[in-house]
Amino acid sequence: MSPAIVVGDTVRVPEWALHVRAVRASGPGGQNVNKVATKIDLRVDLGAIEGLSDAARARLAVLCRHRLDADGRLMVTSQITRNQARNLEDARERVRALVAQALREPRPRKTSRPSAGAREQRLDAKKRRGALKRERARSDD
Repeated sequence: MSPAIVVGDTVRVPEWALHVRAVRASGPGGQNVNKVATKIDLRVDLGAIEGLSDAARARLAVLCRHRLDADGRLMVTSQITRNQARNLEDARERVRALVAQALREPRPRKTSRPSAGAREQRLDAKKRRGALKRERARSDD
């Protein structure tokens, strides 16, 4: 079994929550691709991640909503190299990055208003456009 994935000082994915399976990869590799299982299918039990706050757990669920399997586990696959060990490291890094992204709290949006000059500019542009249209309509000779 692979060791736990450490994300921060307090956040980690325990090794018992990781389910690793090696399958045959698609793509280049010649005859080797038909014989060797180099693609990694890593599944993570999201409820088992230690040290996540409720808000971070909710953000993680939103980030992973398209990658969940029927059991509600996060599903990450990697087949970027022809080496099983490197693919496993890549999949583990992807999981670590997803959890780290969920830990970052989004900045709250500050409401803003257009400045007085911008409002005046907009109204002037509307007046010019309206005047142009009025001029077009007054062609009664």
